[in-house]
Amino acid sequence: MSKNPSEPTLEEACVARGMRMTDQRRIIARVIEGASDHPDVEELYRRASAIDPRISLSTVYRTVNLFEEAGLVTKHDFKDGRARFELIPDEHHDHLIDIRSGTVIEFRNEEIEAIQEVIAKRLGYKLVDHRLELYAVPIGDKKA
Repeated sequence: MSKNPSEPTLEEACVARGMRMTDQRRIIARVIEGASDHPDVEELYRRASAIDPRISLSTVYRTVNLFEEAGLVTKHDFKDGRARFELIPDEHHDHLIDIRSGTVIEFRNEEIEAIQEVIAKRLGYKLVDHRLELYAVPIGDKKA
């Protein structure tokens, strides 16, 4: 999902929460914000260390954990053994994961959203949050 230009950047949100923003944290924040995919820590490290070779893998781990604890990024486990990260989205969306390639596709479907509300209500609940992850293979994939 694209970032709303009127919203503060991840870096600005960190500063607003009183975080000390080192040069390395700023680079990691920009890498996360610039990601159009859902990179894991190793990929974030690869991208950040290409900008500043002094950034260590442990710095990336600590920084994404800090951002997650502050509620600025969200962690996903798409069952591939790697925690993946994205900015907290402005608008809710769900994910379809291609289990062959690892590609993650973001989508929103109002029918699915409505059905989830109905299910929760029928069970006597008010839905306050959810995550939907669909795991799939391309149509025509012989290994499916």
